[in-house]
Order: sequence, then C-alpha cells, then structure tokens
Amino acid sequence: MAAKLASPAAAMTALPHFSGLKALPSSRVAMLPKIRRGGDGGGALGARCGYIGSPTNLIMVTCTTLMLFAGRFGLAPSANRKATAGLRLEARDSGLQSGDPAGFTLADTLACGSVGHILGVGVVLGLKNLGVI
Repeated sequence: MAAKLASPAAAMTALPHFSGLKALPSSRVAMLPKIRRGGDGGGALGARCGYIGSPTNLIMVTCTTLMLFAGRFGLAPSANRKATAGLRLEARDSGLQSGDPAGFTLADTLACGSVGHILGVGVVLGLKNLGVI
C-alpha cells in the first residue's frame, strides 16, 4: 500500500484532470466547509465600527463636499452658468427653477455630487496603489 501511494502515477490519478471545459471524474471529492449564517458578526452583515473615520470615507466626503461647494458658489459650471471657450463662466437662463438664491438646481446637485464621487474614487484608488492607505 505504501509503495502504491509513493508512486507519482498513483498521485496523478487522484488529482482531477481538466480537458477543455469538461473535468474528468476523480476518485476524490472535495468537501466544502459549511457556511454559517446568522448574527455571528463574521459574515457580510458584520458591523465595522471604524468605518466613519476611515481614510476612504474622509476622502470621499471631502471630494464630494468640495465639488458641491464649487458648483454652488460659482467655481464650476452648472445649469445656469455655462463655460465659454476661454473657460470663463457666464450666466444664462436654463429654464430650471429652484428656490436657491444662486440658482443651484437638483440637476446641479446630482451632477456635482457625481463628479465629486468620481474624483474621490480616483484619489482613493491612486493612494491605495501607492500604498499610502
């Protein structure tokens, strides 16, 4: 029995062999570990208490806030301020109504928030690639 297990040919027959997309049958079947569901805190529903102050969260909040600030106070193009070829912002009537004194509309909020998230994801991925966070 020991000689049979020690031979390389016997070891090769116990391993699964693949031919294209179909696997040849093997004499050994791997058993998957049982996955426990519930409130044990180790699954996908487990709470991570350090999330609020995490570097990723702070970067995303900062980038989104700065972009919304830039859009609201006229530092970025919006529905009521278009950019010219010289990158100057000039006022125009877009027809969109809002109760904001500066004319910041829902479309501006969604656009600036989206651009802020895009910038934040770029910063986070860049810093993760550098190994800083």
